[in-house]
Amino acid sequence: MVESESDVAPLSQRVTALAPLRHSVFRRVWLASTLANMGGIIQSVGAAWMMISLAASADMVALVQTSVTLPTMLLSLVAGATADNLDRRKVMLGAHVFMLIVSIVLMVCAWSGLITPWLLLLFTFLIGCGLAFNMPAWQASVGDMVPRSDLPGAIALSSMGFNIARAAGPAIGGAIVAAVGAAAAFAVNALCYIPLIAVLMRWRPPQHPNVLPRETLGGAIAAGVRYVAMSPKICAVLARAVAFCIGAGGVMALLPLIAKELLGGGPLTYGLLLGAFGLGAVAGAVGNARLRAVLSTESLVRLGSVAFATASAVSALSSYVLVTTVMLFIAGAGWLLTLSTMNVVVQMSAPRWVVARALSIYQMAAFGALAAGSWLWGTVAESESVPGALLASAAILLACVLLGRWLPVSQAQDLNLDLVRSWKEPSTAVPIVARSGPIVVTIEYRIREQDIVEFLRAMSERRRIRRRDGARNWRLLRDLADPEIWVERYETPTWADYVRHNSRMTQQDAVVSERLRALHCGPDGPHVRRMIERETTAVPTSTSRERAETLIDPTRIS
Repeated sequence: MVESESDVAPLSQRVTALAPLRHSVFRRVWLASTLANMGGIIQSVGAAWMMISLAASADMVALVQTSVTLPTMLLSLVAGATADNLDRRKVMLGAHVFMLIVSIVLMVCAWSGLITPWLLLLFTFLIGCGLAFNMPAWQASVGDMVPRSDLPGAIALSSMGFNIARAAGPAIGGAIVAAVGAAAAFAVNALCYIPLIAVLMRWRPPQHPNVLPRETLGGAIAAGVRYVAMSPKICAVLARAVAFCIGAGGVMALLPLIAKELLGGGPLTYGLLLGAFGLGAVAGAVGNARLRAVLSTESLVRLGSVAFATASAVSALSSYVLVTTVMLFIAGAGWLLTLSTMNVVVQMSAPRWVVARALSIYQMAAFGALAAGSWLWGTVAESESVPGALLASAAILLACVLLGRWLPVSQAQDLNLDLVRSWKEPSTAVPIVARSGPIVVTIEYRIREQDIVEFLRAMSERRRIRRRDGARNWRLLRDLADPEIWVERYETPTWADYVRHNSRMTQQDAVVSERLRALHCGPDGPHVRRMIERETTAVPTSTSRERAETLIDPTRIS
């Protein structure tokens, strides 16, 4: 794909990697979140070590990590819908208070000797549930802390904070466990939540009053899935994220075997490689701003994918610790560069009302693909060899680059997804309430013959927008008696759904509406009719009323 000038950030938009930290709210939350992430890594080290002493089996130790990550797969959609429907600050606050309580109980049980292998897994699973609910709310809230121009840098910094914790956390956790014990690691984790809870309690994000009733959980999830499915930019990101994470799963899953079998090392070598990966991710975050200034979004994804593929291939063939360590550093940089770029596109391709749900679907796709890739390459390594699995995973990463020819990850900074907010709920002569429906809407246009092709092109985009925002049974009709008359028709289940549908129009969507109004050649604007469906039996006739009374009183027979 040829890189266009419009897809490269102009000089006026170029910012340094640390520019988002000049916003005090983001700076405080970022620092506190990094500390909380550090506590989480320390807790994981303590849990894994405690499991070794409680049940010295590899599968039980592996289940510790599974119990933390599984809730992200199970609860992402619910968490995203919750974050979009409720105050995101309160969702994050509730999640961290919950994790604080669980960590305190875990610490008490560990110190008192009441802990068992399955009880430990339960506690780590509950902490994972808190993380699952916090993640979409935190990522969606970044847009409330910094202006849109600083959002890419803020997302990269968020990833950098996690990778700082991942680089330093294992060593700190190991030292705490060795010196004091696993229970102390749980206590440190609990203490690390307190600064973030304090910061969130003080933060007052901007509030946008909502006069509509809150969506049901099922309705909110369906709306999020529908929005993503009808958004080509986000669908392209999901496809590329799946391909990248399946390929990246090779190095992530086989890292212990790289250290042991390919390099002949032990736990120290494994820790060195893991630290190199984390430091590479930090370096990728630092260089992210400068790279965004000179490369297109698609070029960033390709660069990250090629870097990870190179690291995977060289690691498969290397028997030198230094070479493999450098490759893991490069892999970490490619990992952050690719996934943070995709995260930015998802956030900037979804308006605020649905951004947490879009992010949760993206995370489900990425985590699911990573889990599938880890299983796949583990199986290949078992049946063939570790180098063979790493080389095959590198080939998948290169295929991800080629996939960009058909599914490019395009820049979304130029999209104006602010809500229009000028649409007002119309008054009706027929009394209705929020749950009244179904509602049928028709919009009549008069289009000249020479404008039909442009009109149909605009209507194709209008159809996608309508369906994406909740309209059902969208149709475009042409009058057989007067060929200049065209009618757009759609339905919503209730009046509240109709109001919600129109309230979701963004400035980007309004461009299509303005184009259609400009093509309309009538004396006034397009004519809108709003109707409610009614059954013919809704108002009983005198005959049906007499029959009903007869059923109630059998003596009334004439």
